[in-house]
Parts: sequence; structure tokens; C-alpha cells
Amino acid sequence: MPITSSVDQLVVRGRDFYIKRDDLIDPLLSGNKYRKLYSLVDTPATRYRRLISYGGTQSNAMLSIAALCRQKGWLFDYTAKTVPAHLKASPSGNLRMALELGMQLHEVAPAAYQAAIEKLRSQSDPAMLLVPQGGADPMARLGIDMLAREIDTWRRSHRISSLYIVTPSGTGTTAYYLACALPELIVLTTPVVGDRGYLSAQMERLGAMPHNLHILESGRKHHFARPYPEFLDMWRELKEAGIEFDLVYGAAMWHVLLEQIDMIDGTILYVHSGGLSGNATMLERYRHKGFI
Repeated sequence: MPITSSVDQLVVRGRDFYIKRDDLIDPLLSGNKYRKLYSLVDTPATRYRRLISYGGTQSNAMLSIAALCRQKGWLFDYTAKTVPAHLKASPSGNLRMALELGMQLHEVAPAAYQAAIEKLRSQSDPAMLLVPQGGADPMARLGIDMLAREIDTWRRSHRISSLYIVTPSGTGTTAYYLACALPELIVLTTPVVGDRGYLSAQMERLGAMPHNLHILESGRKHHFARPYPEFLDMWRELKEAGIEFDLVYGAAMWHVLLEQIDMIDGTILYVHSGGLSGNATMLERYRHKGFI
């Protein structure tokens, strides 16, 4: 049976926001990762023997896939660039938890990384499935369509005519399929991993860009997963308001959203994409930088 999430209210700087609490679905397999991987959650355990994926060593998607594979009894192989010596000696955060769940980590030199990914893509074993980085794949549509139906049912029950749906983007998969499923509503997102050009290119791999999908950008360029005082301040402000978000995607999205909030005339529903398991390692980076 699919799991639905509740909607809470949050007041930030005197304005009301609704929060779709996908972060509460599961401690490890939650947020947009639950939605992207839902087709696999609903897949019989006998269908696959092994899942393979790739990406960063503190990836939220990596941890979610590891949790799913543990539930299903599938093996999980994950390819990443060379792990720093201190992290290899003492794994922390998402990496530690994924390894404890049985993930097999395969390191490759940065220069050989892209070739290693191409080799993974060429595998043809029917009992083995490649899950692209961040779950950016058409298979994600099933779970995101389910999320869209939940949102629309909630909107209708509350008789909301003008609704803005907000969600941050890495590859843009969640924002893209939400916009496709809800063409009468506006979906707002911001590029967290790259810039507008990168995000648009990622989403265009899935299909034509929906007319109702709007990309917001900050006045200042931010590099992915770097500590920024304004993101830490945003995270603290939101936590004090009543809900914790993640320090990478959530803090970036809220920072941009509140920069441009005066231009948004309507009800806002923020889809909480989870990822809280990564906050511990990000906070350590903030401490190392002297921001805490």
C-alpha cells in the first residue's frame, strides 16, 4: 500500500506556508527519494537480485537505495569518486549508514569516473537494475504522480484555487513530473546542483519543459553543498519556526523563495524533500569553517 504524507502549516516572517511532510514517510527512505523509488518499493523482491547506482559519498539517494535494498533483500553496489582518506578511515553520515545497510562501495579515480558510469549503463543482466544518480529516471514518474494526486486532493478539499508548489532541484525530476501532472498549478524550483542551464538540460532529458514550471534563482551564485552563512541562518530560522529542513537543498530553496516571496500572490505548498540524515555531516563542515 502506498504511504501518504500529512500537510502542516508553518509561519515564516509573518507569512503562512503549507508543508507537505514527505520527510516523515520513513527515517531513511523518505522525501522525494521515496517518491522517485516508489516503483521499486512496489516491485516484488524476486524481480531483481542487485541494484547499482553512482554519485557522491554523502548522497541522500545513496542512503535511500541502500535502505530499499535492505528491505527487499537486494545487493547494492555504488560507484563513487575516490573517498578522502579521513572518511574512508572513519565513515560518517549517510556513507556510514549506507555501508551498515550492506552497500558495497566501489571507488574510481576522478579521471576514470565517467568511463565507469558508462560501463554501468551498458550492463544487460535482467536481474540487475541501474538507478541513475539522484533517481533521475522515468521510473520516478509513478511515485511523483502519486504525490501530485495527493496534492490535488488536498487542494480541492481546502478549496484553494491559486496554489504554488515549491520543491528544490538537483536533477529536477520531482519538479518536472509534478508540473506535468498538475498543469493547472505553478511549480517553483531552484537549481541547487548547478545553474539554470544545467537544470534545464537535465529536465529536458525527460521531455519538453512544462509551461507551468518556473525556475527561481538567487542573486548570489552558490556552489553545491558548500557551507554558506545565509543557508545556516535560514536553516536555524526554519527550525525555530517549527520544522527542520536539510541544509543543502532545503536551505537553498527557502533562501531563494523568501528572496522573491513578494512576487508570489497565492497559497504556497512546500514539498519537504527529506534528507535530514545529511545534516549532521553538513553541520560538521559549518563548524570546520568556523560558522558555528
